[in-house]
Amino acid sequence: MLIHPRPFDHPDAVKLNDQVQLEYAARYGDGGDVTPLDPAMFMPPRGLYLLAYDEQERPVATGGWRTQNRNDEGYADGDAEIKRMFVIPEGRGRGLARRMLAALEEDARAAGRTRMVLETGDRQPEAIALYRSSGYTPCAKFGHYRTYDSSLCMAKPLRLP
Repeated sequence: MLIHPRPFDHPDAVKLNDQVQLEYAARYGDGGDVTPLDPAMFMPPRGLYLLAYDEQERPVATGGWRTQNRNDEGYADGDAEIKRMFVIPEGRGRGLARRMLAALEEDARAAGRTRMVLETGDRQPEAIALYRSSGYTPCAKFGHYRTYDSSLCMAKPLRLP
């Protein structure tokens, strides 16, 4: 697998984003994730968006982080928020999500962020297991879905190695 930085609005990113939205709709019975996102949020040094490609150069995984600081949505100064972590069904079970997550953490740490945060849902047991096994623990709710019962927020300190 090759991981490359790409703009959030790159055609391959849009393709995988459409797929993840369909998965959210299937799991939660709604129109998908409506968190306001803009491609500029993922531009270095305030964020990063990554796409992973298989040996045939097909996009198979995606993920990004964006800078967050203390605000009325519950973020703290120094936060880096993970968004749009997704692996296509055919690519699951091969460690792609774990590699993507590690790359995002490394980049956010290098950018001076001190804590990685994420929001997932209670109907995504695979994601919850990945994050827990990667050192994420529950934290106070934040972000667009902070008032939803199905929302689970997690955090991990980004300490220098």
